[in-house]
Amino acid sequence: LFNQRNRYTLAELIPETGIPERDLVRSLMALSLSRSTQRILCKEPKTKEFEPTDVFYVNNSFVSRHYKIKVQNISIRESEPERQETRTKVDENRRYVIEATIVRVMKTRKTLEHNQLLAEVIEQLKSRFRPTPTAIKQRIEALIDREFIARSDADRKVYKYLA
Repeated sequence: LFNQRNRYTLAELIPETGIPERDLVRSLMALSLSRSTQRILCKEPKTKEFEPTDVFYVNNSFVSRHYKIKVQNISIRESEPERQETRTKVDENRRYVIEATIVRVMKTRKTLEHNQLLAEVIEQLKSRFRPTPTAIKQRIEALIDREFIARSDADRKVYKYLA
């Protein structure tokens, strides 16, 4: 990129690289705000804040005796809306995992009592995450609604797998 031009503004780098702005800013931080001996890019003005008008250029005084250079990535704390969005995505993915586990257990056992099903699902998922009994119960109800499993006519605590 810097072979074509010597200087780029942040606003120019975003479309040139195709990298989302948040990720690009994090990478530029690592390249331009590290220790002076490890600074690959220079930034004008020399502030920690990044504006679209900030100019980046190659640090010509940068020297390394290594063929490969390890750049430490700087982590940016997630804002509250981003944290909430991440949480909802994780919860949604976990729902699918819980449902798949319930179906897998019921497929092998055919009929199972509620507490046994809870214990089996928790046991199988404990290496990934610890599902709450409430979440498992909600997924069981969703599977009953979608007719993957059904309650036994004789005992309401017993579930049957429907093919």
